[in-house]
Amino acid sequence: MNDDNFTFSHPLRVRWGECDAQGIVFNVNYFLYFDVAMTEWMRALGFDAGNQVDFFTVHAEADYRAPAKFDDMLEVKARCVRLGTKSMTIRTAIYRSDELLAEGLLTYVYSTGGAGETAPLPPAFVERVLAYEKTPPERKSM
Repeated sequence: MNDDNFTFSHPLRVRWGECDAQGIVFNVNYFLYFDVAMTEWMRALGFDAGNQVDFFTVHAEADYRAPAKFDDMLEVKARCVRLGTKSMTIRTAIYRSDELLAEGLLTYVYSTGGAGETAPLPPAFVERVLAYEKTPPERKSM
């Protein structure tokens, strides 16, 4: 059953190059799908990912439930589940119709760009996230 806690969803069709010889999505490509979800989620917030705000991944995990296959039409979903002082955690999920195929949890740290120096999340960014998400993210220092 699709999770109603997600505000954001993006359609994605599985391409042949993302599959192994059996036509099943190779496991590492789910992280590419999570990255698409993050980029499009940022765009939905009104930010050009990597231009107006810059994040780098410090943790990524995935749980696989069922395989996606060549030419499947998927929905990749994303929502912010935690906002820290300098970081945020995004929960992602990939569905084919109502079937949950994979879930991800990714932690991103905000950077001022360049050398990867961390910085506090900009207040305007935090405000947009809080206004956008229908399920408010946890607020923690980190």
